[in-house]
Amino acid sequence: MAVTETRFLRACHREPVDCTPVWFMRQAGRYMPEYRAIRDKYSLLEICSQPDLAAEVTLQPVRALGVDAAILFADILLPLAPMGIELEFAAGEGPVIGNPIRTAADVAALRRVEPRESLGHVLEAVRLVRRALDGQTPLIGFAGAPFTLASYIVEGGSSRHYVKTKQLMYTDPNAWHALMGKLACLVADYLVAQVQAGAQAVQLFDSWVGCLGPEDYREYVLPHSRLILREVSATGVPVIHFGTGTATLLPLMKEAGGDVIGLDWRTPLDWGWDTLGGDVGVQGNLDPAALFAPRPELERRVRAILDQAGGRPGHIFNLGHGILPETPVANVKAVVEMVHGNCWLPISDC
Repeated sequence: MAVTETRFLRACHREPVDCTPVWFMRQAGRYMPEYRAIRDKYSLLEICSQPDLAAEVTLQPVRALGVDAAILFADILLPLAPMGIELEFAAGEGPVIGNPIRTAADVAALRRVEPRESLGHVLEAVRLVRRALDGQTPLIGFAGAPFTLASYIVEGGSSRHYVKTKQLMYTDPNAWHALMGKLACLVADYLVAQVQAGAQAVQLFDSWVGCLGPEDYREYVLPHSRLILREVSATGVPVIHFGTGTATLLPLMKEAGGDVIGLDWRTPLDWGWDTLGGDVGVQGNLDPAALFAPRPELERRVRAILDQAGGRPGHIFNLGHGILPETPVANVKAVVEMVHGNCWLPISDC
């Protein structure tokens, strides 16, 4: 089967498929023994900086799980370092920003980035993965959306309440939009470069935008996400637009753009799709914690999501966010088998 005819890409275009395609956010990572063996020798940033290692980690879940798409192993914060952001991953703390951006002068000092130069190692990993997949499985590229990237560099790392981020938005909107504009231009160029290197679809991760209400999203986020999504859509590859906690933002996310909108587990899939309308696909939306459930309960939850989708063209099965550490690999593989076992054409066609 040519890669353009795969379930995943057909579903992105809302075309009929034999079985619902399935892949998982963070499908490569700490829960897999193959990954831990590499991680014992290299840091996260070292893996991301070496294309052969990044490619190998990308391919591990494709071999082990039988998923319908690979997603490039990288980190959404990688484009920040070339801008002049001091980034490190502290054990037990996650990302830490050494020079948070808090003022208009801080924003003005951020460097312009050419991703084909500063992030060439990521693009080389894309090329290596494409060659290894040999047209059998499509490859998804990705980047963080401007709001989510901004929240890290303004807060100085992860946050629960995003107080400093919202303070900048409200007290100096000109500085906020200048920051978002710089990030949007970088992310758009970065994603286009990934497509040119071989990515056959891309996902824009706005993981933390659910902390905003619709009014703030429209004023402070939508124009910048829309710029990215329009530029990347012009390449002709499918674009997935993802966020968490976004039930009240779904119409605005659709307005911003994307062929497929991600739904997290807090949003019933059928309600979310009805809210979005039938002219976009949806991705999701099993609770990542459900992968720790006993097999009968896990199967019940998978079946419920498939029933809500009802076989409508355009559904891509995924989690509502990324796979959690310590998740049983056997349960992840079982979900792939459950989803593939519920076919819309005779089983012999699957």
